[in-house]
Amino acid sequence: QVQLVESGGGLVQAGGSLRLSCAASGRTDKRFGMGWFRQAPGKEREFVAAITWSGGSTYYADSVKGRFTISRDNAKNTVYLQMNSLKPEDTAVYYCAATFYSGYVRSQAFDYDYWGQGTQVTVSS
Repeated sequence: QVQLVESGGGLVQAGGSLRLSCAASGRTDKRFGMGWFRQAPGKEREFVAAITWSGGSTYYADSVKGRFTISRDNAKNTVYLQMNSLKPEDTAVYYCAATFYSGYVRSQAFDYDYWGQGTQVTVSS
């Protein structure tokens, strides 16, 4: 089992920045690919960004490309999502997730095996 805990969400004005963190515990001896997803009220959960175990490959949704950056520190068992130039439409609950597909970036939620509880990000206009 792997437990994931997100932090770093909050309220920010449009154009601002936030950095989300996702700390993993439990079977951290396993190699996991990681991803970030988000869900806005009344909408389905959507992919945001993904990173391989090595950090050598990343992948982003078109809506966040150029504004968000995913990274990881395996020594700290932590994945980050740096979010810049935030827009009101980025408002959502953000979830991190872990997948056994460690060597390939995955953008489908059903490819992920473990999920965090989510952290709220609210961007005011």
